[in-house]
Amino acid sequence: MATTPSLSASPVAADAGAQAAWLAKLGRSIADTSAAAGRIFEEGQAQLLRVSPEELTTDGVEALLLIARRQYDLVKAHQGVAPATHALDGARRLGHRGLMRRAATFLGVMYGETGNLPVAVENYAEALEIARETGDETAQAVVWNNLGLALQYAGQYADAVRCYDQAINAPGDGPARQQVVCAALANTAQACLRVHDVRQGIAAARRGIELLAEPGDPVLCAYRVACEAHLAELLLEIQDIRGAQEHVHVARELAERLQQPRALFRVSLAEGQVEVRAGLTDIGLTRLKQSLAGARRRPKEFLRDALAAAVKGYEQAGQPDVAIVYLQELLNLNREAKQQQVLMHHERHLREVERSRISAELQGAVDGELDSRRSSLRVQLGERELMKSRIAMLEQQSIAAELHDDTTGEHCYRVGRLASILAREYGLEDDVCFMIDLAARMHDIGKLAVPDSILLKPGRLTDGEREIMQQHTLAGAELLAKSNIPQMHIAEEIARHHHEWWNGKGYPHRLSGTGIPIAARITAIVDVFDALTHVRPYKPAWPTTQALHEIRTLRGVQFDPDVTDLFLQLVPRLQREVGDLDEYLGAEARNSPFVQARAKIARALKGENGRGIGVTFDARR
Repeated sequence: MATTPSLSASPVAADAGAQAAWLAKLGRSIADTSAAAGRIFEEGQAQLLRVSPEELTTDGVEALLLIARRQYDLVKAHQGVAPATHALDGARRLGHRGLMRRAATFLGVMYGETGNLPVAVENYAEALEIARETGDETAQAVVWNNLGLALQYAGQYADAVRCYDQAINAPGDGPARQQVVCAALANTAQACLRVHDVRQGIAAARRGIELLAEPGDPVLCAYRVACEAHLAELLLEIQDIRGAQEHVHVARELAERLQQPRALFRVSLAEGQVEVRAGLTDIGLTRLKQSLAGARRRPKEFLRDALAAAVKGYEQAGQPDVAIVYLQELLNLNREAKQQQVLMHHERHLREVERSRISAELQGAVDGELDSRRSSLRVQLGERELMKSRIAMLEQQSIAAELHDDTTGEHCYRVGRLASILAREYGLEDDVCFMIDLAARMHDIGKLAVPDSILLKPGRLTDGEREIMQQHTLAGAELLAKSNIPQMHIAEEIARHHHEWWNGKGYPHRLSGTGIPIAARITAIVDVFDALTHVRPYKPAWPTTQALHEIRTLRGVQFDPDVTDLFLQLVPRLQREVGDLDEYLGAEARNSPFVQARAKIARALKGENGRGIGVTFDARR
């Protein structure tokens, strides 16, 4: 549950007086849901987006933030990206630190809501830095809570809880501070429920209920409903059925009084699960099915939560065959939603890259051409840099997909770099090796579609769950195939086939031998080696010698024998030549804005509690 920051070239709107007039008009209409008010906001957005950042006044920036807020309130965060981005550009031009912090926070909210965790984290890191510099404690708490929510949307629950801790424990008081604390407590309870941290989740929910004993407004009442419902579900985890029934009853009474669709929906999901566990199986499952039917007519976030509750309910009812059907539907929903989100941001990114390229070419024409010998080299290098720019958004999303296993964000880069070196040893052309470096970074982007209940499951997966997990290869290949970058066919092949085995016992198509594309065969061996030699939530790091021994035993079974022989010679030689293999292979990661932003946030967390972002939960496959 988000806490939003407070919100206090068109020849028409470029005028300072016109921007002030728009701010006043939008301010009067912000709570108006009528069609007429909607047209006012649409017109205001169209006019203000045509004003260059240099011509925006503080009133113009405030007006853009009002427009972004309305889009968020209407569950149209994707339409709030443009005004929030323009507001941030304008605030930077003005040098107004307070506006910069608020705009960066709001842009983080928009990107977090639309599934772009990397850019959301970058904006939150900027907002947090400004809030800390200016000593605004409430603003820091707002940023921490919203950052936690973005991480929670991305399945990074442990990191999210750390961020919520910062929001809860930050100094300060007053109504705005109380609202942030209560939101963070409700969010903590939900995140802890997802990763079975029952003790901390119950403590957070109970504290929220205590603070909200007499909720004075609808927002605080909604937080109380959330705390009661989450507490009921958490109590089920420790078999306290009576306690769960009591709290879900309170949640129902408050939700009925509030008459807010989201609150009523949340309570219905909790009620259904409580009833199943209380032995009222038919009643509980019927309630969950009714909630699911209603969710199909609502935004997809409702359907996602309803499917997850149905999976849990049918598992508890001893009907795993029905649960797996809903789990498959949840995978398909995630797959479609994530694909739409990633491609939307990717296409926006491509348009920005193209605008920058055209601008650079025009500048080159003005400055004059280089001599012919240098021009050829310039074009070749330019094409490679252009290719890197075009895939940057997909690359950042690939890091996000791997964070369950790799909290550093470096795994993708190490795999890409080592795969390209191995490809060169195999005799592939330089341009192909370059493409493998970029393409192999995206080998597991399809994990974005896998339900959290599978990625975070602490025990072994069932056969049905394992089949769903394996579909990340197809989801990733499909997404990359739609990326509108012709050179992505190598990345598509790698994403689809890097879990195929030489002996034909891999997945998804049980290819064997040289029927597996060479780029996938190369990436497969590098991916396994890197996973073995680094800490994972379910295992410590293996010594290099032990990992190489394991690779050798899988020669001709999982891995191409020729590629294996080259790899077993390559790794010891590289260690002698470059020393620290991780430092060498992961160097490119340090240029990633997402990795840099996470490092900033980790330092901020460490400064407060001695720990950084890093602990994750079981995501073994």
